Amino acid sequence: MKHTHRCAAVVAASGALLAVTGLTGCGAADMTKQSSPFANAKGAKTVTLSVQSWVGAQANVAVAQYLLEHELGYRVDTVQVDEVPAWDALSQGRVDAILEDWGHPDQEARYVKDKKTIVAGGGLGVTGHIGWFVPTYFAKQHPDITNWKNLDKYADQLKTAESGGKGQLLDGSPSYVTNDKALVQNLKLNYQVVFSGSEAAQITQIKQFAKQKKPFLTYWYTPQWLSKQVPMTEVKLPPYKEGCDADPKKITCAYPTTPLQKFFNADFAKSGGEAAAFLKKFRWTTDDQNEVSLLIADKKLSPEAAAKKWVDGHRSTWEAWLPK
Repeated sequence: MKHTHRCAAVVAASGALLAVTGLTGCGAADMTKQSSPFANAKGAKTVTLSVQSWVGAQANVAVAQYLLEHELGYRVDTVQVDEVPAWDALSQGRVDAILEDWGHPDQEARYVKDKKTIVAGGGLGVTGHIGWFVPTYFAKQHPDITNWKNLDKYADQLKTAESGGKGQLLDGSPSYVTNDKALVQNLKLNYQVVFSGSEAAQITQIKQFAKQKKPFLTYWYTPQWLSKQVPMTEVKLPPYKEGCDADPKKITCAYPTTPLQKFFNADFAKSGGEAAAFLKKFRWTTDDQNEVSLLIADKKLSPEAAAKKWVDGHRSTWEAWLPK
């Protein structure tokens, strides 16, 4: 879901909007036209937040929304937008903030450096990483699979009805930032990238494989709550070096590790008052995000209920985010 995600995908960090949310994953349709008519309106006690379709991003928004509403008296509107269109919506003021970006250098160059319609909002506090993973139970049986050079040795065991006689590399949504098709081709691997369509669908497939103790190879990312239920081990790709992913068509290296970032509409950053000040200070840990993600995706709490549960137990953390 990078710069890679995660949807960038990967993300993630974090990762899948499940049925509880009514959203289907990083491949969700661009819903920018549903943005609030009050977005970026000077003096309005309203904030519009972009919510990406993986559950980690939803956890960020749920907690921010809860505190903005209950502590600062704002009305918060949320808009589900795919990652790249979200930058367009942010630039145009149709949304005020993106709370989890996995790295979009082209958009950052266009809107932050050139047009100056978007400004950096600081780090989220969570570090994301995308990679290829196999279930730990399979890695323990075949330790050499954790080196990409040995993947073809296991292609027959990893093929599925969808992979056309080759090993299957399971991806989520085509809208994720993913280099997987190029990596498979450039590394000359006997694998086929198969898109599940969304993070939720990918999670369902992974759980089915794990329940049957079947091997699988998947594009995945950390942080992500599912990793606690289905332990996975990363397959080492050729090491990442700065610039090695500059040309996606020629890429042969691993995904980078990325500190996830927030971005704000430039006018909102200047005139957004307490909401802008609060969102600039909003910064939490991977464990915090996973705690809320698990409540939403696995325990089936509503985003608001999950946010309230976290807020009730972490007052000392969020009080530091409130404007003085």
